[in-house]
Amino acid sequence: MDFNDRLSRLNKAHEELLRRVNTAVEGNGIFERYTNPVLTADHAPLQWRYDLNPKTNPFLMERIGVHAVMNSGAIKWNGRYLLVARVEGNDRKSFFAVAESPSGVDNFRFWPRPVTIPEWGEPATNVYDMRLTAHEDGWIYGIFCVERKDRSNPSDLSAAVAAAGIVRTRDFLTWERLPDLKSASQQRNVVLHPEFVDGKYALYTRPQDGFIDAGSGGGIGWALVDSMENAVVTSEKIISSRRYHTIMEVKNGEGPHPIRTDKGWLHLAHGVRGCASGLRYVLYMYMTALEDPTRVIASPGGFFMAPEGGEYVGDVMNVLFSNGWICDPDGKVFIYYASSDTRLHVATSTVDRLVDYCLNTPEDGLRTGLSVEAINRLIDRNL
Repeated sequence: MDFNDRLSRLNKAHEELLRRVNTAVEGNGIFERYTNPVLTADHAPLQWRYDLNPKTNPFLMERIGVHAVMNSGAIKWNGRYLLVARVEGNDRKSFFAVAESPSGVDNFRFWPRPVTIPEWGEPATNVYDMRLTAHEDGWIYGIFCVERKDRSNPSDLSAAVAAAGIVRTRDFLTWERLPDLKSASQQRNVVLHPEFVDGKYALYTRPQDGFIDAGSGGGIGWALVDSMENAVVTSEKIISSRRYHTIMEVKNGEGPHPIRTDKGWLHLAHGVRGCASGLRYVLYMYMTALEDPTRVIASPGGFFMAPEGGEYVGDVMNVLFSNGWICDPDGKVFIYYASSDTRLHVATSTVDRLVDYCLNTPEDGLRTGLSVEAINRLIDRNL
């Protein structure tokens, strides 16, 4: 094997992947999926994975494996579409990395180095799933899950505790670490509302009793805190509840921060239910009032997006997850979602279509008889 020939082939294949054009696939009228994922493990720069010195790596072996790219925060910044993606190595540790694109649907390229997150308190074993919010206070905040070993249960090697880590930046190069969110319960899905509410910072939370199980946690919560520099949750109000025999029976959590529209706040969230093959994650939407983001004004029944085709397959099967979307000034919405904890996709829609979907899709009647009634009402209108 010739080192230079192999390196040339690797560079050529990588560049072809990064330049690949992505095409929309006609969907259900609500959104369009795209032919290819926008980020995969293969998008990771070769310099992250290979020692490119023939003296120290004569066989041009991959030294540091990148296994998956998934759950990504998203933001429009300086005219470019930026993703702060969760990148998982072969060692199961996740880290954050910034990728940018001129179009939002293809040609994403990672910045030269991963994001360096300063430590706070006990060093985290793992970090992942950053939600980005450009807040009206002028900072861009990132809130992410911090995983640490559960020291109260040292003999159980799977026992962990979760907290919400907080960083802020103005340029995505320098990140200031703030203290973790203080809360009576474990928090894995925390999202910052983009505006002050009653002069306070507003958070969408997901109280849960354990690292995995929601337990007594009732769903997506709402909390006001005085400061992001010392964020303390003293009370939570559930605004999107878990319900029996629904897509959010086991747990649910806010995705990215909501989008302001003339008719209310658009929310994207994930719901989880148990099935014979394990936990099934899907995406759903709801809307809240502009003057009161805790008051739900629309709650379409069922899922908004669920795994399809190859999206079913991956490290954690039957999962869609989103923690990032971008709304352009013309109303086009880019929804970044991961499938099966393996790869990142994009779907596109518009504010008008998403509002129409939310306001005119029947709610879940919570029993079969009412589902059939809703179908019959639609049939009657179509006669």
